[in-house]
Amino acid sequence: MNKPELLAPAGNLEKLKMAILYGADAVYLGGKQFGLRVASDNFTIEQMKEGIAFAHSKGKKAYVTVNIIPHHEDLETLPEYISAVQGMGADAIILSDPGIFAIVKEVAPDMEIHISTQANNTNWKSAEFWYKLGAKRVVMARELSLEEISEIRRKVPEHLELEAFIHGAMCISYSGRCLLSNYMTERDANRGACAHPCRWKYYLMEEKRPGEYMPVYQDNRGTYIYNSKDLCMIQHIPELCKSGLSSFKIEGRVKSAYYVSTVVNAYRQAIDAYLENPEKYVLDPLLLEELQKVSHRAYTTGFYFGKPSGQEQIYETGSYIREYDIVGLVKAYDRHTGIATIEQRNRLMLGDEIEVLQPGRPYFAQVIEQMENKEGEKIDVAPHPQMVFKIPMANPVVADAILRRRKQKETIV
Repeated sequence: MNKPELLAPAGNLEKLKMAILYGADAVYLGGKQFGLRVASDNFTIEQMKEGIAFAHSKGKKAYVTVNIIPHHEDLETLPEYISAVQGMGADAIILSDPGIFAIVKEVAPDMEIHISTQANNTNWKSAEFWYKLGAKRVVMARELSLEEISEIRRKVPEHLELEAFIHGAMCISYSGRCLLSNYMTERDANRGACAHPCRWKYYLMEEKRPGEYMPVYQDNRGTYIYNSKDLCMIQHIPELCKSGLSSFKIEGRVKSAYYVSTVVNAYRQAIDAYLENPEKYVLDPLLLEELQKVSHRAYTTGFYFGKPSGQEQIYETGSYIREYDIVGLVKAYDRHTGIATIEQRNRLMLGDEIEVLQPGRPYFAQVIEQMENKEGEKIDVAPHPQMVFKIPMANPVVADAILRRRKQKETIV
């Protein structure tokens, strides 16, 4: 059985580095133009160079998204951008538009091309079509079942790689091709500026009764009629591995570095445990618990086991479940004294109970019983953003370990 690639989102340079450190085999990132996530920080050319170099230094890959549906003006500077991306050593370009495909082939004929899920790849013949044009990988539409993906795998050339999303936010529209944001806010979702009106609360108004808003109900559960649950497939690693997918993709370039680290870490451990001993594999329940500790909506398996029913929508609220805060990041650790140097990310004080997350290891919990500032003076609280302080650790830690703390309120509206 081939080992599938674990592909992680990188919304900025910090997220890219954390994704790699916590177990991603590859990352996907976008520049300030041509990608579908303008809400993320994205990368300047210099940051992209640094990020790609960092990934390569760790033996990992970096793919650049150029997957907008372009208009004429988008094409003017695209050849220069593609040339720059090639020059910095990107491992592939992710695209969905035939025009962009043609430009990449003209400007960077040796560049590896991945066909985005935005291209609505729902059958083996379209996958074969892209392969014959020169694509190395096709990202499956989110509307496919595992059975359909397996059939595509059987019918396309063995050298064509197949990729699919296994975790993250779902879109109510077909493979993300949506005009609702354009209509409601004049922000083009297909050029990266989606306002996410699918997460809004809706009412019904009758034409001749302006101002009289009637709630929209579905089974009396609420009015967020377009609001999908999040995808989570960690309980189905064996089925994913047997489907013939080459790459397991995590959504979330707009999410936090803590989110990316935690999700990647959980899937890394689950995939490795399965591949080590498929016959005796059982998911560690702590890994599923980890995915409850990041910002998320209720989870679903999407289309993988059949078409979703009404249970895949959230009708009561448009909010996320946020039960934990990241409160610090380990910058250094002294093995002789057991003291860690921490960079503060949220207010932290004596008596707080924290959990420590590290790459490839189970988390551990401890209470903070002693704190010192960088001058060695005892303190009771670290109140300032990015303040550097020191605490003794209950167990050894590595640089870039994450300190998190449970929120008092479990759901933020």
